[in-house]
Amino acid sequence: MIKSELIEKLAAANPHLFQRDVERIVNSIFEEITQALERGERVELRGFGAFSVRNRPPRQGRNPRTGDSVSVKEKHVPFFKTGKELRERVDGKS
Repeated sequence: MIKSELIEKLAAANPHLFQRDVERIVNSIFEEITQALERGERVELRGFGAFSVRNRPPRQGRNPRTGDSVSVKEKHVPFFKTGKELRERVDGKS
């Protein structure tokens, strides 16, 4: 599912809301999650999962085309860990 499909489904499930309002709500939620991760905070949605930022230390990598050794800088990457309820529903144990 892509974001536009999510917005369409939510708008269809909530006919009292305009689609543009649903789109604003979805974008606001994603923006808040993004800003929290930028600040290094953890975002937990009970039953769904938790977003956090993980540090990847610098390392030596390889250029796949030439095989040359390349220095890869330290970076911070977003990480998502599923919640127990989501894992169980996806696994079919509801």
